[in-house]
Amino acid sequence: MTEIIAVPSQFPGGLDAVMSAHFGHCEVFTLVTLHDGEVAKVSVAPTPDHEHGGCMVPVQLLASLGATSVVSAGMGQRPLAGFYQVGIRPLLATECGTVRDAVRAVQGGKLVAFEPASACGGGHVHAE
Repeated sequence: MTEIIAVPSQFPGGLDAVMSAHFGHCEVFTLVTLHDGEVAKVSVAPTPDHEHGGCMVPVQLLASLGATSVVSAGMGQRPLAGFYQVGIRPLLATECGTVRDAVRAVQGGKLVAFEPASACGGGHVHAE
């Protein structure tokens, strides 16, 4: 089984990159491909400008890159709904410091679904 995990992260991305505190404010997306539960590939995608097209631009980018889940500590209602709409499983990770931590949490089944009650209402500030 293959899974592609997208993790909003700080530049330059990669397994040792610090996770971004908020999906919409990340510098890059680190994409980690798991094959049979093991890391098979790590790649980095730049964050698209989503001023024109709103919060759905990065959601559509991750969908086009084949992401099956996104791991984030914070995101707004609109991208959260967008992930559910395009079939990407959003996972809440408030205790992970790095992309590697997030991947290990996914591998260990330690993350819960990111529910609407956990989403930001817009304009919410997260510590980076």
